[in-house]
Amino acid sequence: MSEPTDNGQRPAMAGSDDAAEVGFTVDGARVVARHLTGRGEELATSSGRPCVVMAHGFGGTVDSGLLSFAEAFAAAGTDVLAFDYRHFGRSGGEPRQLLSIPAQLDDYAAAVAHARGLEGVDPERIVLWGVSYSGGHVLRVAARDLRVAAVISLTPAVDGRATMREGLKEGDRRVGARLLRLAVADRVAARRGRAPVYVPLAAPPGQLGVLTAQGAYEAYTGIAGPTWRNEVAARILLHTGTYRPIEAAGEVRAPVLVQIADHDRTASPQAAQRAATRCRSETRHYPCDHFDVHVGGDWHAAACQDQLAFLRRHLGATAPAASET
Repeated sequence: MSEPTDNGQRPAMAGSDDAAEVGFTVDGARVVARHLTGRGEELATSSGRPCVVMAHGFGGTVDSGLLSFAEAFAAAGTDVLAFDYRHFGRSGGEPRQLLSIPAQLDDYAAAVAHARGLEGVDPERIVLWGVSYSGGHVLRVAARDLRVAAVISLTPAVDGRATMREGLKEGDRRVGARLLRLAVADRVAARRGRAPVYVPLAAPPGQLGVLTAQGAYEAYTGIAGPTWRNEVAARILLHTGTYRPIEAAGEVRAPVLVQIADHDRTASPQAAQRAATRCRSETRHYPCDHFDVHVGGDWHAAACQDQLAFLRRHLGATAPAASET
């Protein structure tokens, strides 16, 4: 990895000609992000440009499809800070591929704080963007940070209880039992200071993996970038059923766009709709599956267009303040 320049930024990286690598530290580990500067003056005010802070879903990395969204935002005039959670991608943190929900929420809050200090960014117009698992995270973060100006939650996973219920109906119970045994083994390994016990993130139906809905393996590996690894420390599976960011939805005061894939087999669309109702959001529906809104999917362009229209409505120079919407 190259050394930072004098202004704390690193050279542009593959995947976006306009992205510079920046970083900040959380609990002693470096969180690495890509910063894209907004082009044009459409959303600029005397206070600066808005900034979209974004991170991927369950086990995802910035180089796995996020830059397509980020570049659309930058072209529309908003800065973007897209980061990898600790333990994943280009960020630091050991052991690797360790998914901790509290740690990811802390990383998100730290990314927001970093974005507010970026040159040219209006600190009062920070947008939270999340997809799938991070689509739930952004509700939690926005509920805690009332300065957030807007939230975009794409095909969100907002209710672990609902996801587990539907997974039990659709999945192979033998695979589920094996995953549970490995999750317990991983927790025991952690307590004894041993290396993690890993399980595949995505796998074809009937095989061992966390995401095994029809087409999920092909879709996830199809958007995977060079830093993505198809594995995660199994202990997270002991917590996924109790993680319910839907409970924070009613506390969000910023305008929210919830984008729901009506045929989603990975994150419950019914739970997403319930969350949308609780936070009085704008809701958009797409007749597709979970990954079809990603780059290469049939509904990617429509999802991007709806996100840009939402930001123009709420973050333009003549838009009302977040507290008034």
